[in-house]
Amino acid sequence: MASHETSSTSSFSAEDFDLALSELEASKQEWAELAVEERIKILQDMKDALAAVAEDWAMTAARHKQIPEDSALEGEEWLSGPYAMMCGLNALIETLSQLDYKVFVKRLKTRSLGSGQLAVRLLPVTFKDEMALPDVKAEVWMQGHVTEGNLRNYAASVYDIAPKDRKGRIALVLGAGNIASIAPLDVLHKLISEHQVVILKMNPINDYLTDYLKAAMKPLIDRGFLRIVCGAADAGTYLCDHLLVEEIHITGAAATHDAIVWGVGNEARQNRAADTPRTTKRVTSELGGISPTIVVPGPWSDADVKFQAEHMASQKLHNSGHNCIACQALLLPKDWEKTEQLMREIKAIAKTHSRPAYYPGSQQRMDAFKQTANSVVAINRIESAPPLLIGELGDQDWGMDNECFAPALATKTFDAADVESYLRTAIAYANKKLAGTLGANILIHPQTLRDIGKENFEAIISELHYGTIAINTWCGLAFNALSCPWGAFPGHTLQDIQSGIGTVHNTLMLEDTERVVIQGPWRPFPRSILNGEMTMFPRPPYFITHKTQRALGKLLTRFQHRPSLLQLPGIFINALRG
Repeated sequence: MASHETSSTSSFSAEDFDLALSELEASKQEWAELAVEERIKILQDMKDALAAVAEDWAMTAARHKQIPEDSALEGEEWLSGPYAMMCGLNALIETLSQLDYKVFVKRLKTRSLGSGQLAVRLLPVTFKDEMALPDVKAEVWMQGHVTEGNLRNYAASVYDIAPKDRKGRIALVLGAGNIASIAPLDVLHKLISEHQVVILKMNPINDYLTDYLKAAMKPLIDRGFLRIVCGAADAGTYLCDHLLVEEIHITGAAATHDAIVWGVGNEARQNRAADTPRTTKRVTSELGGISPTIVVPGPWSDADVKFQAEHMASQKLHNSGHNCIACQALLLPKDWEKTEQLMREIKAIAKTHSRPAYYPGSQQRMDAFKQTANSVVAINRIESAPPLLIGELGDQDWGMDNECFAPALATKTFDAADVESYLRTAIAYANKKLAGTLGANILIHPQTLRDIGKENFEAIISELHYGTIAINTWCGLAFNALSCPWGAFPGHTLQDIQSGIGTVHNTLMLEDTERVVIQGPWRPFPRSILNGEMTMFPRPPYFITHKTQRALGKLLTRFQHRPSLLQLPGIFINALRG
């Protein structure tokens, strides 16, 4: 869920940065050799530290994002902040506690795809998975050389190295400015999955979270394994170029990544031409892109249309559109009788949704969208929310190459003589025309899935080259399901970075992954039961229309901290009332 860092400069203390890095230098080998049991203890202590500041964290973030007090939308800050981090801590503790002989690998169910690739089930694995995400299924499709026989070799291999033989390193994590859990989860990935101590530079847009992260991650800070600093672009440049920084991870815009790797202006052009990056450090990244949602025609009822319209509106307007996997391009069947109805429902939902576009540069990006897309309409919204812009993508369009990162939605229609040819056409368009490969969504009726056939459908979506493919759900669900590797489709290079290189989250520490496929139920409970589908999955709490997501976010965070059966009735009731 990438962010765009501002380019402003700020004064920062080079002496303070130097001191922080020297302290990390002194402790990096200790961390590399630290026993698994001690790492687990630190993570457990972090859970308690996080629980103590979770509510203040979520409320502070909500106020800075201009969410009214006591609004249900405060739930977004619970679920994408403390809750996601608490889930990450739990998942890492669980994996580390089963690291001996890689016991955690044995519990993973696998199957062979029609292509011969290995698919590994990520959800559900535990009872907690079943409770948190009932009837949600997720798999990771491994790269071709990973098999059932050698899977253990591609799981947590950094722990195959004896502690005394590990080499400590210092990583710089450049924090994201939009979603609160991104920075701490990136830090945990570097520490636990790569044995690296970390200096985290907060993004100026959300550096109001600094004190909460310092409190939540105090067990790491006290041992000298983490330092958190603030500053703008000049501070980031200083740290990227620092001799003690050995690796860099950035969640942000491709332009920021390229400035780090190639420079700017003439320097960048010369470096690219000569293929001589300005840094030789390993740089990993998650950089967003133009995420599509593909609507597949089928026997949708009016209730299906209304529910999926809420889904699409939420994919666009969650966090006011400031997500790297916000639906940037809605791909639709041209002559389907439900297409116009869907668009009417999306517009009606948008009109009732009030949320300022708080992220810097939003208005400029919306102006660029308005000037370049075809047939742009502005859907006026209530209170201080800017209009939702909806426009059609042309053959040469700014929206194909530029992530709008604001309340603007591009549409594109395709002929749909038959479902399979339509789906293949939409997939080819997404692959060839839309920048980035982070996440894509497909909304498809269960009967249409059955008509296509499971193996045939998997063969079709295998052509969709995105790091996460969400079927009847949103990629954001995979972001919050921390066992799912999160990152671009593999194969990008520094010369053509697209949505980045590498993955994060991935709490099972699987390596050489290709993509995640996550699938949710078509209908929510109780309508699912009335239609003969045995699923208890309620309306997703990430829906912008969810009435109880604030209470649900708080309850789910407490459940992740200290699970108790006594908490389940409250969670269930609030989930149903949403």
